[in-house]
Amino acid sequence: MNILIVDDSRLARKELVELTSSIPGINIVAEASDVASAVAAINQHKPDLVLLDIHLPDGDGFDVLENIDHVPQVIFTTAYEQHAVRAFEFNALDYLLKPIEQDRLTPAIERCVKKLQRIEPVPEIKSPKSRSDQIFVRDGDHCHFIRLSDLRLVNVEGNYVRLFFLDKKTMLARSMSYVEERLDPSVFFRANRQQIINMDYVASIEQWINEGLMVKMQDGTEVEVSRRQAKELKQRLDF
Repeated sequence: MNILIVDDSRLARKELVELTSSIPGINIVAEASDVASAVAAINQHKPDLVLLDIHLPDGDGFDVLENIDHVPQVIFTTAYEQHAVRAFEFNALDYLLKPIEQDRLTPAIERCVKKLQRIEPVPEIKSPKSRSDQIFVRDGDHCHFIRLSDLRLVNVEGNYVRLFFLDKKTMLARSMSYVEERLDPSVFFRANRQQIINMDYVASIEQWINEGLMVKMQDGTEVEVSRRQAKELKQRLDF
């Protein structure tokens, strides 16, 4: 497993290199000391896992995750317990408090290895993202790693979009066009100006008024497909 270390302390990075050296199958591909270098290194090396400090000279670990194209598995390493708990308790993300101990780091990395083994590999593509890819979203104090196979619906709400995934929902400060360009069109469909649906979660499709369609999602949500989009969906499904 390829690991990238991000920490502004050279000593802390050295300690993490030493600790990971005793774990079989681990390869440190690069190190970074700030947000800018971390973003560049992650996009270049596309590591499986990043050991990521929260506080960095030019920002924080969240800034790193919001600006990378490749979103790897992440273990946060931090000296700030209160901040870590507040940010990650909602998402059950791995985080380790400094000083990092071997008996905490090794199990955390092993959990990431097992998680990666359960993910079916897909061909490397930059855009759009596939089902097995994940995105990072920061919504206030909550941080989400959302696997796109779990994303069932995208709704426009003002200047933002709301993402519905698993039994959760969160806001993303991006436009609908931005989101649509990054989703696999073979999986996601723009039903109307306000909504994008994941076709994997469609339960039924019925004829609707004005030659439109009504899509019922597996959770019972009803999404009206506009007349224009209905033609495209019918062609796509040979409806």
